[in-house]
Amino acid sequence: MLTNTVFFDLDGTLLDPKVGITTSIQYALGKLGADVPTKDELTWCIGPPLMDSFCSLVGEEKAQQSISFYRERYGDVGWMENTPYVGIAETLARLVENGFTLYVATSKPQVYAAKIVEHFELGQYFSGVFGSELDGTRADKADLLSFALSATQPTAVATMVGDRKHDVLGARANGMNIIGVTYGYGSPQELEQAGAKVLVNRPKDLLPALLTGVPREINSETLAP
Repeated sequence: MLTNTVFFDLDGTLLDPKVGITTSIQYALGKLGADVPTKDELTWCIGPPLMDSFCSLVGEEKAQQSISFYRERYGDVGWMENTPYVGIAETLARLVENGFTLYVATSKPQVYAAKIVEHFELGQYFSGVFGSELDGTRADKADLLSFALSATQPTAVATMVGDRKHDVLGARANGMNIIGVTYGYGSPQELEQAGAKVLVNRPKDLLPALLTGVPREINSETLAP
């Protein structure tokens, strides 16, 4: 085994958060009196730090107020509006059985991330959950992973698994191995352009990718639907 510690992104990697995130963004925009895009038009907001998304949507001056409105709904019901990806629990169980130590590393505030992981009965597979603070500290993935690596002290090069370029860039900044997942919200092109050399499109492909070492060449079996 070339890596024994794996950090997983949350949104778009372990669970599909579309309903909770996009509906809460719509709620915030409505409270501001701003134009409200459809849920499908807001999927680009899944992955980046929330402040960045609201700065793009309503401008820097209104971004913090937007986040406050967002959290009114998200903190009430939005955090529960997630769907675990098919096969993810089984994959996590197999990784643990094969000696991997797993952590969650998400730009989402830790207070929400920890609740979500436990609510969907995934906590049994993880040795810890790392997220940002409510004030935005460590929302940048590079900062978050630096903090997480310092706290966990892996004995070998750790691997980051995520679906967006922020995961890839954050991992590269910390000298980590990278696996991009294509079943989330980032395209293969986005992940590859950010520097991901290994892509998988099903949770069950993660175990063989990790057991054979990262980086490696993608084979046709891995990419089969």
